[in-house]
Amino acid sequence: MKNIKDAAVKAKRPVKALQFGEGNFLRAFADWMIDEANAKGAYNGSIAVVQPIDAPLLPYFEEQDCMYTAIMRGKEDGAVIDEPRLVTSVAEVISAYRDYGRFMEYASCDSLETIISNTTEAGIVFDEEDRFEATPPNTYPGKLTKFLFERFTCFAGDNTRGLTIFPVELIENNGGKLKECVKKYARLWSLGESFEEWIEVSCMFCSTLVDRIVTGYPKKPGEAEKICEKLGYADNLIDIGEPFALWVIEAPDIERARRALPLDAAGLPVIFTDDQRPYRERKVRVLNGAHTSFVPAAFLSGENIVRDCMKNEVVRRFIDAAVYQEIAPTVKLPIDEVKAFADSVCERFENPFIDHELLSICLNSVSKWRARVLPSIKDCLAANGELPPCLTMSFASLCEFYSRGEKTDEGFRGERNGEKYTISDDVGVIDFFEKNGKKDDVISLFASKTDFWGEDLTLIPSFVKDTEKYFRAIREEGAADAMSMAADESESRLK
Repeated sequence: MKNIKDAAVKAKRPVKALQFGEGNFLRAFADWMIDEANAKGAYNGSIAVVQPIDAPLLPYFEEQDCMYTAIMRGKEDGAVIDEPRLVTSVAEVISAYRDYGRFMEYASCDSLETIISNTTEAGIVFDEEDRFEATPPNTYPGKLTKFLFERFTCFAGDNTRGLTIFPVELIENNGGKLKECVKKYARLWSLGESFEEWIEVSCMFCSTLVDRIVTGYPKKPGEAEKICEKLGYADNLIDIGEPFALWVIEAPDIERARRALPLDAAGLPVIFTDDQRPYRERKVRVLNGAHTSFVPAAFLSGENIVRDCMKNEVVRRFIDAAVYQEIAPTVKLPIDEVKAFADSVCERFENPFIDHELLSICLNSVSKWRARVLPSIKDCLAANGELPPCLTMSFASLCEFYSRGEKTDEGFRGERNGEKYTISDDVGVIDFFEKNGKKDDVISLFASKTDFWGEDLTLIPSFVKDTEKYFRAIREEGAADAMSMAADESESRLK
């Protein structure tokens, strides 16, 4: 089998982006998009990737000249997609620690325009113990600050040499928080008012929202070998993701951001905006809210994987009613746009290549329900004067999922049809259900826990009465019948 380096001619392009993070997500998302944009003539640049932690680099980057295959697998517009792409947009992968000198050389790179990062949710932090003299500083914002100061110094404060920065860490207002950390380090390290002004005037920090499931290297025995045989070359960096992708970029100067990364010009799913909040709300309510609303009940009814839920007539009807009739009208974007997003969500749930386990989605479901489902319930009530049946029923199924738990040597364990399942959540949640899960008034007690919900849900008109109705139905008739009842009630309101 031939080497991947013989599978394509890698074009020499100027390095325009410095990327902190070499992981699966960025390689199947940002790097894949830049490769697409290069191929379509919308961009002409490559990426220098920096490993931001002190760990050995995968030798495959060097062996494969930083080329790898990104495979998009799933459903799109009703068709099953299984599309490999040989990505050649990465010019070099280096370690910030083991190749510190090489890393800092890029500060004087004439063609450099952007910074992209994914250093995990914990990566954007300020640590007053971090030191400018370290090679490199410990935190990602510390590394970035020192890198930007080096660039400021190399170009003598030239305001045309600032960079446009696109963090994709999964925290809200990631650009604003990263900028605040950089400004704090500039003051802590006494880097001067002129540098602080250069950061403010010449560099632009964008806040972003990203969405794509990336599973990475094939995990099933023999799967990678079969893929390589089909490709005709060996690849130890195969990266698998779903076809759906979305990159929402909130920028103080939209045209500058678009010039820095003109990905939308290549027809890629990138939205430039001055306010990403409606798109974040859409994702949280429609995608995440759908998961949190149906998964406990679907699991209690006997399902284990998201894809199988979409084939279950009862569960699918519940999902459709919850998403299209109850959640979608609450999102502050044009309804056609929200419904199109909901269509893509349903196709993602049907992905034949991803076994998304329901129990993994149930992790920390109490806080998820508060963030993802409760706002839609309150908006429905405010708009219609009525509680949405499916979303209200989801509270009952959540309570039943937890109420079955008992402390064992293996953790807090519930039971479904004679099979044990593990319930994972904060200590306070587990303690509550250990004490109250078997009580007749557990719904009322659960709803009144203001530290769980930020308010007393028993004060919402009819909430306890309606959830207790569904709770009894789950226990007496089964979760599937309770889901069917809620879907019937939701659908009847359209007639």
